[in-house]
Amino acid sequence: MNAIKEFRTYRAKMNKVILDSDNLFFKRFYNLDTRCYEEGALSAQTKEMLGLATSAVLRCDDCIKYHLEKCFELGVTREQMFEVMSVANLVGGSIVIPHTRRAIEYWDLLEEDRLNNSK
Repeated sequence: MNAIKEFRTYRAKMNKVILDSDNLFFKRFYNLDTRCYEEGALSAQTKEMLGLATSAVLRCDDCIKYHLEKCFELGVTREQMFEVMSVANLVGGSIVIPHTRRAIEYWDLLEEDRLNNSK
């Protein structure tokens, strides 16, 4: 199984386990998270780029992957992704560099996956 599919499968499986627990906090939190990234005064694309930058500063690789996927789906370019990660590195410091490496590696996988699926 490739890295993209593994990430998506695991995330979906565990989110289902959490939501199936019928815990009110998690239901509300997941709903708030989903609604936060909807179109509003800021575009969904801008919000996802903000999510990517803040996830990188917080050094959450799962969050970075999630926001990379959303950014990719919403048409963020490779150049824009690099600028987002530049801001994250400036704000977060050199400790963000390893996460940037993994982010670029995952972006490359997304590009490769799109190319393979368009044939």
